[in-house]
Amino acid sequence: MRKKIALLTLLLVASLSTGFSVSERAVNGTDFEALKRIPVQHEGRLKPLDTVARNALLMIRGNQSLYDENRQIPPIEWMLDMTLHPERAARYPVFRIDHPDVLGFIEKTVEEGKYFSFEDLSSYLEGIRQQAHSASQIEENLRDSYQNGVLKLWQQITLYVRINNTFSVAHSEDFQQEINAYEKIADRFRVNLLNDLEGQTLYRWIADRYMFLADTAYFQPLFPLEGQDQNKWLNMGEGLLARVNTSELHPGIPLVASMKDAYQSGDEGAFQKSFLEYQKLLTQRFPDTVRKASFEVYFNQFQPFYLSILLYITAFVLSMLSWIVWPKKFQKAAFFLLIVGLLIHTFGIVARMYIEGRPPVTNLYSSAIFVGWGSVLLGIALERLYRNGIGTAVSTVIGSLTLIIAHHLSGKGDTMEMMRAVLNSNFWLSSHVVTITIGYSSTFLAGFLGCFYILRRLISREKNLQDVQQIGNMVYGIVCFSTLFSFVGTVLGGIWADQSWGRFWGWDPKENGALLIVLWNAIILHARWAGLVRTQGMMILVVFGNVITSFSWFGVNMLGIGLHSYGFMDQAFLWLSIFIFSQLLIMGVGLVQANSPQIHTDEHR
Repeated sequence: MRKKIALLTLLLVASLSTGFSVSERAVNGTDFEALKRIPVQHEGRLKPLDTVARNALLMIRGNQSLYDENRQIPPIEWMLDMTLHPERAARYPVFRIDHPDVLGFIEKTVEEGKYFSFEDLSSYLEGIRQQAHSASQIEENLRDSYQNGVLKLWQQITLYVRINNTFSVAHSEDFQQEINAYEKIADRFRVNLLNDLEGQTLYRWIADRYMFLADTAYFQPLFPLEGQDQNKWLNMGEGLLARVNTSELHPGIPLVASMKDAYQSGDEGAFQKSFLEYQKLLTQRFPDTVRKASFEVYFNQFQPFYLSILLYITAFVLSMLSWIVWPKKFQKAAFFLLIVGLLIHTFGIVARMYIEGRPPVTNLYSSAIFVGWGSVLLGIALERLYRNGIGTAVSTVIGSLTLIIAHHLSGKGDTMEMMRAVLNSNFWLSSHVVTITIGYSSTFLAGFLGCFYILRRLISREKNLQDVQQIGNMVYGIVCFSTLFSFVGTVLGGIWADQSWGRFWGWDPKENGALLIVLWNAIILHARWAGLVRTQGMMILVVFGNVITSFSWFGVNMLGIGLHSYGFMDQAFLWLSIFIFSQLLIMGVGLVQANSPQIHTDEHR
């Protein structure tokens, strides 16, 4: 039976991962698989063009799926059309508009859909810009939904235009011929031979174009040459402007120009030839960067965290079924799926660490991934100790929920952004964030065990005293674990703060939140030791630990004050409020149960 479960699971994972990584090789004669692996620099990080394309499409459209005339367009193909063939890209329905008044502004209705092309918006660009400018003058927390909607649309349009003007000024024709003419003028300018008025005017016109290109470009495709700063890549505008001070053009520029002209004219042979030369130059200069970019493309296609969500949810369903029929078989199957989900989850975290060259927790997104991972790992340990299916059921809930939270946090672009200098490469910071996040994981696990305990008593009339005792022991052990890691993580954070800002403690809201977690866990333990609460009371207390931890994790980030303020997020505030309300409701149920004679009888046996 165990072998059959293992085989079925492996087949499931293989089929799912194959579905997520559909090959895009040689669509319409263009080798998209190879193009995806080309590294570029964006926002300070070297990443494959595939990642840039996926994140840009996500920020504009709200997802990474694009369809045009019943054909799915891969993100990399969309990116090539955006940069090399803007006329074609302008017809793709990439702008998502949800607000009915914003739709009305562009003379559209809800019945016409919510996705529109750049061509659809082109007649209204100036009006949208003016509306967005007016909205930007209003404080963020005072804007209404229409103002937020039009401001978001203008930000998407701005991003769209930046991508259009990355390789060349949008809609320019015969880019290679333009560059050749510019080189001749640049040579004359460099040796002070550009004396005629016509030549000076032409140079000024071209220089203005490339200055615009340098200021607007979305990413930097030109790798540094020998003798240059190896950490700074150039965009096309910067590379072209640099030609004035050198005798030779960057070798990548004519190849990109050739690719653009060939792509626009549909000359697949010429495009492939120029691309292979560019790829060869990159591989010779930066073999490690190309290798890491290829790995990141695989990571993007495999989607380990999405796979883990599916496995955790399946394990949860099997775990629930095990309390109805075939308890041993379903419990084993659920536990096995949980382990497979954790292994894939672990691969995703390790892969991100390799790509970033950083510890596992660097921002809010990665903290959600790590909180879920820690909870699942602890849940597996509980399941190995007690073998009652409870550790499996509760950890699958936390694992899937935290990964879903992480998914919704990824909508603003690259989740592996460069860290600020004060956050970069510090042993105490790395130790602090990992340790404190494990404290979050364990506190949530204890809290969800408390929820399980209260809800199970509410739903089931059968009182299994062995389960009551086991859950009590589970929660007690996890709270002890959480107290240790929360305390140590808070102290490590103080040491890092002392090194970075010259003070160990500054009563920052995030610091206060961490302190609240430590104090609340300590209160739970002391209340249990002093006999102030028994099992039911301890369960109510650990559920409130979920409220404190969620507020410390997310709530203080939205207060708008302190070093950890990330700005107010409407959706995050809504879901945080719903979660806190649900926990208070469960606590209320637990308090009602605590006054029942049956609870007193069970706890005194």
